[in-house]
Amino acid sequence: MTDFATRRTMMVDTQVRPSDVTKFPIIDAMLYVPRERFVPEGRMDAAYMGENLALGDGRVLLEPRTLAKLLDALDIQETELVLDLGCGLGYSAAVLARLAEVVVGVEEAPMAGEAQALLSEMGTDNAIVVDGALEAGAPKHGPYDVIIVEGGVEQVPPAILSQLREGGRIGCLFMQDALGVVRIGYKIDGAMSWRFAFNASAPVIPGFRKDRAFAL
Repeated sequence: MTDFATRRTMMVDTQVRPSDVTKFPIIDAMLYVPRERFVPEGRMDAAYMGENLALGDGRVLLEPRTLAKLLDALDIQETELVLDLGCGLGYSAAVLARLAEVVVGVEEAPMAGEAQALLSEMGTDNAIVVDGALEAGAPKHGPYDVIIVEGGVEQVPPAILSQLREGGRIGCLFMQDALGVVRIGYKIDGAMSWRFAFNASAPVIPGFRKDRAFAL
């Protein structure tokens, strides 16, 4: 029988800590949440590898390093409301739920239903998953202190930025071809100010692509 607890510790010791992620709440959350429970059937043995894990339809579960560094850069507080866009099968929402007061995940069917069921099985009662288009967010539960996008983006829809509270922050992995840069956006006087955080890579979420101009 696979010892996933040992793999989880190895993940933190070899992928998270060496990436300069030292905040105890993040380390504790990633040691606690059983990542193998939130991956597609038959992929449990790949749950702790240091790479993005395919969820289907071009979507991925972000590699542990990328998620950990994103959480570190966002510095989420236990009193904050977080919007988790593209939560997949619920792993990121489960981790965020140990850092924030309330987490609202957004995912499309059928993963949305599976994610909610898994979170309920885990007893994670401060996270819900809304079934809907990722680029629409979940405005009725906002505004949010923090927004995190679980995948690559080329642009962030105005509808998402409008759900960020004044003074709040959003973490996005901006992709250009195969290269990606994580930036943290701060909403100051209604405008966004973006700062570089680190380099990473992930497939672009369809609703976050730039409109392609047609050339004659």
